[in-house]
Amino acid sequence: MATPSRIEINRAEINRANAQHSTGPKTEAGKKQSSLNALRHGLTGQIVVMPIEDLEAYQAHLKSFTDEYYPKGATESHLVQALADASWRLNRVAALETNLLSLAATGEPLIDAMGIAASLESQSKALANLSMHSQRLSRQFERTVIQLRNLQETRQAKEKHELNQLIDIIEMIESQGQVYDPSEHGFVFSEPQIESAIRLRSRERLAEEAYEYSLESAA
Repeated sequence: MATPSRIEINRAEINRANAQHSTGPKTEAGKKQSSLNALRHGLTGQIVVMPIEDLEAYQAHLKSFTDEYYPKGATESHLVQALADASWRLNRVAALETNLLSLAATGEPLIDAMGIAASLESQSKALANLSMHSQRLSRQFERTVIQLRNLQETRQAKEKHELNQLIDIIEMIESQGQVYDPSEHGFVFSEPQIESAIRLRSRERLAEEAYEYSLESAA
């Protein structure tokens, strides 16, 4: 292993010293601007949760989407993740807009409308950029919702068809006094799913029989 040169050692020491002397912005306006700089690329970059954001809050945010859509498989999980991320960034846009509008506030008892007008004038370019990102993220969110719903509808229709086929096979084999193992034909439904489907079919048959009986009675 090569030994670090004296220049490299000195540079590292200088960097450490500079880091200790750097205390960052001290005024409230400076701190707000610094926070905006930290988030400058947070609307388009790969990092979803910025260092100044709450990771636990993001995880709860993601869980709310998972609980709503209950994804199955890698593709659905990816789409739900994309939805949560787009929504998280949209929330960030709203927070950034609030920060931009508050940058002009100095603590003096100014009329709110005048302060907002001054903020809009001084931060018009940044607000326009935020508006552009907001529209892009909203379109991305809407497209992802449509894609996810279409995928889940297709998957659920396929599952329903396969489950009905499985119930047909179970009824046929059980009528012959035999026991059927669904895994023999590649079915992957759980026992609760199968039992629920059997109960549903029984209720549907009872409903059909009751309807036919009512028609015969009326005749």
